[in-house]
Amino acid sequence: MSNYIEYNFRITPFQPASEILMAELGELEFESFIEQENELSAYIQKKDWKENILDGISILENPDFEITFEVKEIEQENWSATWEENFEPITVGNRCRVRAPFHEKLDFEHDIVIEPKMSFGTGHHETTQMMLHYILENDFNGKSVLDMGSGTGVLAILTEMRGASKLDAIDIDYWCFMNATENVKRNNCSRINVLEGDSALLRNRKYDIILANINRNILLKDIPVYSNCLNSDGLLFLSGFYSNDIPMITERCNEAGLRFQNNLQEDEWVAARFSKG
Repeated sequence: MSNYIEYNFRITPFQPASEILMAELGELEFESFIEQENELSAYIQKKDWKENILDGISILENPDFEITFEVKEIEQENWSATWEENFEPITVGNRCRVRAPFHEKLDFEHDIVIEPKMSFGTGHHETTQMMLHYILENDFNGKSVLDMGSGTGVLAILTEMRGASKLDAIDIDYWCFMNATENVKRNNCSRINVLEGDSALLRNRKYDIILANINRNILLKDIPVYSNCLNSDGLLFLSGFYSNDIPMITERCNEAGLRFQNNLQEDEWVAARFSKG
């Protein structure tokens, strides 16, 4: 199993440069990010890394921002210690709390325990928080659900807690697949089927609701696949893109027979709800 390469970026001013940098790094197979004051740590599997991987990252050349960085290799067994030093619990809508096993359990309607390792989706990023909000605000009782690009499995876990009857959680990365499997067991979930793969796995599968928190380009490619997998009157929740991407995403959804209903926004990040039929 591959070790990870850590880039520790020091950014001045931090916003919006950090968001742009994360988006650009996400296109290059970087999997996880930790934000601290004026610093962004980004992680990529060593097997996907090359010395000139940052060539062409435009934000690094932008004179409006001062960005420096250091690079080091992290062995996977050291990841938990790295994470514990940086991970704080988050609350969503005063109803849901996402925490690590080493945090004290408090009285929340939904208490989710995540050991993230190297998987994306701890609840700290704006896109994950908005998707958690959508799950809290919508009816999942008795629904069949797909969590596409599931990362840690946090969205699928909350969805089962909200009454979903059958769930598939799919991620292309083996480490995410293993991590989500562990987190599903950790939260005593019994209706989540964790799978390793991409949208090719969706052939002949049908869902009432699909959640996809992935980067914009993958969404644009796979939206027609999601639409084909949705039952009549099904719902599609998307995130992982910016507010100025909404027209492009909406056009692609319209072409696939999906109607825009509403969206949430945190800083420049957006989550949106679409319906079929």
